[in-house]
Amino acid sequence: MLLFFIVGIGLYLLPGFDVMRYAWSEPLPLWIRITAMFVHVPCFVLLIWIMRENTYLSQVVKIDKDRVHKVISTGPYAYVRHPMYTVTIILLFAVPLALGSRLTLILSLFLTMLLIVRTYLEDHTLHTELEGYSKYAKQTVYRLIPGIW
Repeated sequence: MLLFFIVGIGLYLLPGFDVMRYAWSEPLPLWIRITAMFVHVPCFVLLIWIMRENTYLSQVVKIDKDRVHKVISTGPYAYVRHPMYTVTIILLFAVPLALGSRLTLILSLFLTMLLIVRTYLEDHTLHTELEGYSKYAKQTVYRLIPGIW
């Protein structure tokens, strides 16, 4: 996640150089920028909902044995197994679009790939270490995108 954090800083720095300072890429149209800004609000509402549903959220993949870690299958977790990552991926693309930088979308793609790898690894850990997760995974078959994966 350190790599994700370091590259993620670029989502905010690179548009300043790209759009405002050096014009490395053609700025995005205003309507795309405004639409991307409006995407942020429902994403933050979803993040709050996700955090309320799952009090076990952590920056590292681990089973919280101190608090009797259990499977969460309500709220957004009824639709996908990793809704926090789903919303994060949406925001990874909304930020550079809102800031008008085409070039920064490359970072978004890279960070999305990192999250997909993390999703796979986290799913493996939860299957092996969290009681009831395999049953939940059979009921909630999609990891990130309902109907797709």
